[in-house]
Amino acid sequence: MIKGKIPCAHKQCSNYSESGCELWSECPVFQADNVTPKKDRSKYGAEKITILGMDFDSRKEARRWFELRALEQAGEISNLQRQVKYVLIPAQREFYIGKTGQKKAGKVLERECSYRADFVYTDSQGRTVVEDCKGYKGGGAYAVFAIKRKLMLYVHHIRVIEV
Repeated sequence: MIKGKIPCAHKQCSNYSESGCELWSECPVFQADNVTPKKDRSKYGAEKITILGMDFDSRKEARRWFELRALEQAGEISNLQRQVKYVLIPAQREFYIGKTGQKKAGKVLERECSYRADFVYTDSQGRTVVEDCKGYKGGGAYAVFAIKRKLMLYVHHIRVIEV
């Protein structure tokens, strides 16, 4: 995470300036009137929220998004995206021979295995960076993530950074 002053990545902030907000916790955008908590929480306690019309799985993810937006506006990163899907293992299908003698795809035997990255951007050296915000690092959900993180490195040659 970035320490110190961060330029605001949102024009709605009353503290919007080149110097940025002093603390993200004091930023008006993250105050109660702009943050709409969703009724459902994850089983690990992360609160889904909506800020400025954008849905986030946690406050940590929302803060990181605005930090990355600030870095993009400062020109330190580029091509910032949210919720990018990577196919790790394609769907496995049953094949059959059609009336014309050609091989055709039939029903799906196994669905595809994919990973959805929280943030993807290009750093100043031109490398693709994939970030994932993680809170609780125990249990089954994190174990599945660890396997997908390894598959991302093996299949796409991209190392996932945990924030």
